[in-house]
Amino acid sequence: MIARLEPVPIGALTPADAERCAQLEGQLFDGDDPWPAAAFNRELASAHNHYVGARTDGMLVGYAGISRLGRKPPFEYEVHTIGVDPAYQGRGIGRQLLDELLHFADGGVVYLEVRTDNEAAISLYRSMGFTQVGLRRRYYRVSGADAYTMRRVGARPHKWVGAPPSGGAPPPGCGGAL
Repeated sequence: MIARLEPVPIGALTPADAERCAQLEGQLFDGDDPWPAAAFNRELASAHNHYVGARTDGMLVGYAGISRLGRKPPFEYEVHTIGVDPAYQGRGIGRQLLDELLHFADGGVVYLEVRTDNEAAISLYRSMGFTQVGLRRRYYRVSGADAYTMRRVGARPHKWVGAPPSGGAPPPGCGGAL
């Protein structure tokens, strides 16, 4: 296991990051219709989306995006993408990015899809309070892979990292979110 490093800075994703995001998409989602730079630019231009990036030494090493659904509160949210450079995986960057998205959702219900064979991502999502609510057959068009639909019912984002206390119960004040 790679040792956890200091948290990396998380900030807004910009159109200047679109090419790097597309490059990472090609590495991470090859065979599953990775997004081109133009797709990232469209997402960034949408007022109801929130995209963030993780940078180390000035290089984008991770990105994530979420969309607010609906016109009036209470809003629901949908995670569109999370990706971390393979050279930087296992360092908590994906968790930091997801935590930022959940902060943006501000306690709203959040949905996402994840490949059924992506055990690392499923484990992360479960640890952050998501539960499996459905199965989407052949969700990924190119590969034909299935996806779980997962949901996190409104809870404020937590600030503790690592394994839950013994017994798996969340610490006081976490609103049930692991």
